[in-house]
Amino acid sequence: MSSLDDIPAGLVSGVEASSLAVKIIVAVFLGTALYNAVELIVLILITFSQYRGLYFWSLLVSSLVGVIPTTIGAVLHFFLIGPLWLALTLSHVGFYAMVPVQSLVLYSRLHLVFHNEKCLRYILYLIIIDAIILLPLITTTFLGSAYIRTPQWNKAYHVTERFQVTGFCLQELLISSLYIWEAVKLLQLSPERRSHRKNIMYQLVAINLVIILMDVGLLVPEYLGFYYLQVSLKSLVYSIKLKLEFAVLRRLVTITGLHAQDVVHSDPPEAPEFINPDYATFDFTHAAPTNKSSSGMYGESARYNRGGNAFSISSLAPKLTL
Repeated sequence: MSSLDDIPAGLVSGVEASSLAVKIIVAVFLGTALYNAVELIVLILITFSQYRGLYFWSLLVSSLVGVIPTTIGAVLHFFLIGPLWLALTLSHVGFYAMVPVQSLVLYSRLHLVFHNEKCLRYILYLIIIDAIILLPLITTTFLGSAYIRTPQWNKAYHVTERFQVTGFCLQELLISSLYIWEAVKLLQLSPERRSHRKNIMYQLVAINLVIILMDVGLLVPEYLGFYYLQVSLKSLVYSIKLKLEFAVLRRLVTITGLHAQDVVHSDPPEAPEFINPDYATFDFTHAAPTNKSSSGMYGESARYNRGGNAFSISSLAPKLTL
C-alpha cells in the first residue's frame, strides 16, 4: 500500500518493475476487456433495428469510445509502449466516455420500470452534475501527478481519484437500487398468474445485484493503492457490465411481451400504474412495420411523450427473437 505522497504505482513506470504474475493479471484483464468491447459493438450493430435513442447511443459510446480507448491506452501505458502522453490521453478520453456514460445506460433503461418524471429528472441532473464536478477535478490532479510529480500533486490525485471512484460507484448504486426496487414492485403484480414473468424478474434483480457488487469491488484496489490493478480491473468490470446490459434488455423485452399478453387477455385494471401503457401493449419482439402506418399502439407511429419530447419506442427496443 503506497503513501498518499507517492506517485501512484504504475502511473509513470508502468508494471515493468512488477512480478510476472502481476503482468499476466493486468494483461488478462485488459485483453478480456478489449475482447468484450469489440464483441459488444458487433452485437449492438446487428441487434438494434434502429440506431437511435439514449439507450442505443450510451451503450455504443461507452463501448466504442470508452472501453476500447481506455484499454488500448492502458496497454501502452503499463507496458511502456510509445510516449507517455499518448497512453494517458487515450486512457483519459476513454474514461470520460466509459464511466459517466455507463450511468446514462442505467438511467435510460430505468424508464422501462420507473415512471416518476420528477425523480427521473433529478437522477439525470445528478449524472450531469457529478460529471461536471468530478471529471475536471480528476483530470487536473491526474496530469499534475503524472508530470509535476510533487508530493502535493500526488496526494491531491490520490484523494480525488478515490473521491471519483466512490462518487460514481454511489451514483450507479443509487440507479441500480431504484431499478431493483421498481422491478420487485413489478414482480408482485399478479404473482399467481405468470410464473415465467416471476422468473425473469428474479433474473433481472440478480443481474443488477451483480452489477452493484462489481462496482463495490472496484473500491478495494483503489483504497489499497494498487493504481495499475484498479485501472485494468475497471476496464474489465465496465466491459462486463455493458455485456450484462444485453441480458437485462432481453429480459425486459420478454417481460414487456408477457405483460402485453396479460393486457390483451385480462381486465385493464390489473396493469400497474407505474407501467406506461405504451410499454405494456407495444410488441417489443418485432421491429415496427414500415409498409403501413397505424394510429394505434402497434404501428410505426407508436410513440410516447415524455416531458413534451416524443420518443420512439422502437428506438429503445431492439429487434429480437426470443
